[in-house]
Amino acid sequence: MTKALSLFELNSLVAEVIDTTMSHSYWVEAELSEARENSGHCYMELIEKREGSNVPIARAYAKCWRNVWMLIKPSFIRITGQEVRAGMKVMLQVHAQFHPQYGFSWIVDDINPEYTMGDMMRRRQEIISQLKKEGVFDLQRELSLKMFSQRIAVISSETAAGYGDFCNQLKTNEYGLHFDVELFPAVMQGDAVEGSVIAALNEINSREDEFDCVVIIRGGGATADLSGFDTLSLAENVANFPLPIITGIGHERDESVLDMVAFRRVKTPTAAAAYLIDCLALTLNRVESAQATIIEGVKRILEIERMRVQHISAHIPVLFSVVRTKQESQLDSLSQRLVVNMNEAIKQYDFQLKTLQNRILPIFQSRLSIESHRLEMLDQRAKLLDPSLLLKRGYSITLCNGRLVRNASDLKAGDMITTRLESGEVESKVERFFMRV
Repeated sequence: MTKALSLFELNSLVAEVIDTTMSHSYWVEAELSEARENSGHCYMELIEKREGSNVPIARAYAKCWRNVWMLIKPSFIRITGQEVRAGMKVMLQVHAQFHPQYGFSWIVDDINPEYTMGDMMRRRQEIISQLKKEGVFDLQRELSLKMFSQRIAVISSETAAGYGDFCNQLKTNEYGLHFDVELFPAVMQGDAVEGSVIAALNEINSREDEFDCVVIIRGGGATADLSGFDTLSLAENVANFPLPIITGIGHERDESVLDMVAFRRVKTPTAAAAYLIDCLALTLNRVESAQATIIEGVKRILEIERMRVQHISAHIPVLFSVVRTKQESQLDSLSQRLVVNMNEAIKQYDFQLKTLQNRILPIFQSRLSIESHRLEMLDQRAKLLDPSLLLKRGYSITLCNGRLVRNASDLKAGDMITTRLESGEVESKVERFFMRV
């Protein structure tokens, strides 16, 4: 019967073979699918993906012991500006280790930060090239900051010290300028940066008319994790945003893709506040300068007009004398013309009256002679009709109640009648009467 090895014996044999045949260190390129620290050690999962896809074709585990990791980590962060994280491509110096109890793993002896920097720059360059290809890389710089930019939308961590510094800087500015600031909280570190900041931008975009610009700021402290600001989706959102976006998300030596596509990039949150204050102060200076220019212009115009009034006032007596003399001359001329015209009119009307008189007088005299003759004839007729002449000739006139009696039938028995004679009157009472045919 064949004697079997125990698992420990087998693993020890493998460990001996590996120690004998793979005693050297190797530089390997891989992508980190996981990176975590525990008790000062760093545990990593390495993968290699098929080119052009996300399908892993190789996988391995690596460890960096605390005594090595304490030296590698600060150097890596100082050079790359980032901590080791999942999704990052790295070049590791490793040696093989097979432990009978824990199995096989690669032990990390060193990390080449320049390789990671190169990969980061390559990815960043790919994003920049894509943005330029889409024609959006310079869109933000084509915008203009409003002269009175006082309504500020801020994207930042709610508890970040940088946000407090930003607000305090705006509130205590030396010009006494007022700003309205509204915070849109977002995650500003790690893998959640992209989605969180885009969500804040979408919320601001839905209230676009309420703001003049957007400020994206991180708090103070380490700038080891800026990778969240180097994504294509976030850069596209910022580049296409309708309001100017000002970024202050890192120190001077750090520049993310987000900084590149923003309207304005500044170093820190307080620098962003200083920029806004300077812009509004410049507007204030322009307003005050325009005000001074207007006041000076008005004063100059008033002075010119005052001198004109004085000049006119000084010439008014002379001008009035000239005008009065001219008007008096015109009045004299008009008076003379009026007298001449009136004399001419009087002569003309006098001639017309004399002409009419000469024409009317013969007509009037002829008419007067005719009417005089007519009156004489009427007078003769009137005299012939005078009742007193009849009375003198023996006739009488009978009256009843003051009315002339012409017919006996006009009387009745009992009527009182008056008979008027040449000399006197006789009153009678009718007893009877008869009609003579």
